[in-house]
Amino acid sequence: MQRYPRDLTGHGATPPDPQWPGGAKIAVQIVMNYEEGGENNILHGDAASEGFLSEITGAQAWPGQRHWNMESIYEYGARAGFWRLHRMLGHLPVTVYGVTSALARAPGQVAAMHEAGWEIASHGLKWVEHKDMSEDQERALMHEAIRLHTEVTGSPPRGWYTGRCSMNTVRLAAETGLFAYISDDYADDLPYWRRFGDRDQLMVPYTLDVNDMRFAIQAGYAEGAQFERYITDSFDCLFAEGAAGRPAMMSIGLHCRLAGRPGRAQGLKRAIAHMAGHAGVWFATRLQIAEHWAKVHPPVARTRPSEMDRASFVAEFGAIYEHSPWIAERAHGLELGPTHDTAAGVHSALARVFRSASPEEQLAVLNAHPDLAGKLAAAKRLTAESTAEQASAGLDALTDAERAEFTALNTAYMEKFGFPFIIAVRDNTKASILDAFRRRTLQDRDTEFAEACRQVERIAELRLKEKLG
Repeated sequence: MQRYPRDLTGHGATPPDPQWPGGAKIAVQIVMNYEEGGENNILHGDAASEGFLSEITGAQAWPGQRHWNMESIYEYGARAGFWRLHRMLGHLPVTVYGVTSALARAPGQVAAMHEAGWEIASHGLKWVEHKDMSEDQERALMHEAIRLHTEVTGSPPRGWYTGRCSMNTVRLAAETGLFAYISDDYADDLPYWRRFGDRDQLMVPYTLDVNDMRFAIQAGYAEGAQFERYITDSFDCLFAEGAAGRPAMMSIGLHCRLAGRPGRAQGLKRAIAHMAGHAGVWFATRLQIAEHWAKVHPPVARTRPSEMDRASFVAEFGAIYEHSPWIAERAHGLELGPTHDTAAGVHSALARVFRSASPEEQLAVLNAHPDLAGKLAAAKRLTAESTAEQASAGLDALTDAERAEFTALNTAYMEKFGFPFIIAVRDNTKASILDAFRRRTLQDRDTEFAEACRQVERIAELRLKEKLG
């Protein structure tokens, strides 16, 4: 048994309607990352200076040394950039991703965040890489971040975003049971639930593209107008999609030392004005979005085929292909994962097994299907699935003349091809079934064998949609 943990399906082709307050066409969420004073620095007990997200192109950490230029760039964010952004955004709901040790060194800024009514979520204890930490070390730092955050801000954080995270971060945060949402995620335009053990954890995805961090990397923005254009283009696209009936969420990521610079702040100011000039825009904190989503779309217990043992999987799906449980048995051994926990996902797994089976095995599946309106139906010996399917097209209520024609066609078809006529009855009416019956009896065997196999797959697909939704 192979299992692939990533979910490459998500909300799929028809995402849920978020039902944003007031019928808004888009939810706009602004994040201020407050990291200044929490970055790598030997003053903070780190092994080297910071080398990430600054004005210094190609900056490298200096082991065992302080980096004067780097420190002063970060200091600009705390001393000037924060206040410029605060003046610009103070009238809007903003979520602060606060590095806890940085918040502890910024009493004036924390007071201003509270005064503006901003949400202060946790950005971890320190603005450092976590990828090489042991699980125990990262867990300990997480709990210390929560403790210190509560001490500094007056209340525990309801949201979490590490940023420079490890493969353990999201699970460790979910296991605390403390967070209304986690944002170490870039996988969607809408919130979604993830399962960790017996806990459903809400994920509110963040962004690295509508993010001023791109001023500090080579493949990024060179001037404020580029950032402005990217924000407004992203907004216009999502706003139009919302107006067309598919509302989503837009995140904007800011850093005090980056967007807080005058030339960039002007571009941001124009972009904010562009968005605010539209009706049907809900500016919200991430906590407001999380609480709204949890109310409108709470987690729902559902069948998770990829987590079933073999016996349970076969018991659930062994009858999807008529009297052929071996298909489900083999499918269970494929590389399944969360992306298969849907009707389409299970259908894909079962169809792969059927398509790769030998011609003799495929023929056996065809022969496992009953005649349409035949002797088994008359004797009430069809499976429950086949009984319901044939009844849906009225094949259980034929006139004597119709029954006679079905009997004659069944006999002629079976004699010619060596397997019964198969059609996805739920896609058809009594009249279209008879028409297809007459037409397909004239085909050669290879063509009809392929058509019969396609119909078997379609029947399976419809059964799975009925079972799993």
